[in-house]
Amino acid sequence: MNLQQLVRKNVWNMKPYSSARDEFKGEASVFLDANENPLNDKYNRYPDPLQWSLKQKIAKVKNIASENIFLGNGSDEPIDLVIRIFCEPRIDNIVAVDPTYGMYQVCAEVNDIEYRKVLLNENFDLDAQKLLEKTDRNTKLIFLCSPNNPTGNLLSREEIKKVLDSFAGIVVVDEAYIDFASEATWLNDLEKYPNLIILQTFSKAWGLAAVRLGMAFASAEIIKLFNKVKYPYNVNILTQNFVGDELDKLELRKQWIATLLEGRNYLINELPKLPFVEKIYPTDANFILVKVEDANSLYKQLADKGVIVRNRNSVSLCAGCLRITVGTDKENEMLIKTLRTL
Repeated sequence: MNLQQLVRKNVWNMKPYSSARDEFKGEASVFLDANENPLNDKYNRYPDPLQWSLKQKIAKVKNIASENIFLGNGSDEPIDLVIRIFCEPRIDNIVAVDPTYGMYQVCAEVNDIEYRKVLLNENFDLDAQKLLEKTDRNTKLIFLCSPNNPTGNLLSREEIKKVLDSFAGIVVVDEAYIDFASEATWLNDLEKYPNLIILQTFSKAWGLAAVRLGMAFASAEIIKLFNKVKYPYNVNILTQNFVGDELDKLELRKQWIATLLEGRNYLINELPKLPFVEKIYPTDANFILVKVEDANSLYKQLADKGVIVRNRNSVSLCAGCLRITVGTDKENEMLIKTLRTL
C-alpha cells in the first residue's frame, strides 16, 4: 500500500495547526503560553491534545501500542476524519454493505463523496467478490461493521480477509459491538494489514454512551494523519479523566457483559413464544433483530405503553423487523410482559 497515493494531496502537504500544548511538553511552574485564565484552577488549562496518559491505559487493556490509537468524540469523529483524509470530494467514492450503520453514508454525503451500497446476502453476510466488484480506481474506503448494525451478526471473517487481501485502499472495520461477540477482534491482525482501520467505542460494553469517546486503531502512519486533521483539543479533560478511572473497572465490565448476554438469551428464548413473532435473527451484539407480522403497528402499540424499541421496517432487507436492545432484567421482563398483552 502506498499511503501517500491514497491520501488527499492537500492533506498530505498541509501543515497542521500547532497548539501551545503541542509546542511545549513537560513540567513547568509558570504557564503563560496558551492565553488561559489562570484564576479557575483545575479546569482552566487546555487538556493534552493527544491524550497520551489515557492512551497508555487503553494500550494496556487492548494490548496495543499507544502510537496505534486515536481517540475521538464518539466513533463518529474518526468516521468523518477518515473520509476527509482519504476521499477527494466529487472524485472519490466509498463502498459499504447494506444495511449497516447510517453514519457512514451521512458523513460521505456531508463531504460530497459518492457512497455505493452492496446488499448483504440472505443471511445478512458479506460477499467479498460482490463488494469488490463495486469498487473502481477511485474507491478509497470500504466500511464494514462487524457485528453489523442493525442485523446484529458478525460478518464472515474469511470474507473480510478477502477484502483486506484484495483491496488497495483503506478498509474500516467497525467493532462497536465486538465485546458481545463470540469471535476475537481484528486488533490482533493490525500489523498484518497496513490498510486496516478498526473502530471501537466506550458507548456499548463500557456503558459510557453519554461520555462520547470512540477509538480508532491503525498503523502509526495513519494515526498521525488523524492527528494532523483533527481539531486541536477534541477530547476534553473531563472525558479523559473520567474514562481513565473507568478503565480500572475491568472486572465490573466483564460482569456487565455476562449480564447482558444472559438477558440476550432470555429474550431469544421468550420472543419466539409470541404468536406474531416470525423470526429471531442470529446476533453477536447487545441487541436482537426480530421479524414480526406488522412492525409498524407493533412499534406503535409498544410506544403507547411506554416501551420503546427501534422500527427497522424501512431498512434494506429488514422489512417487518424491530430492533430490540437488551435491557436490564426488569426491562426485558417488562417488554415480554407488555408484548403478551398485545
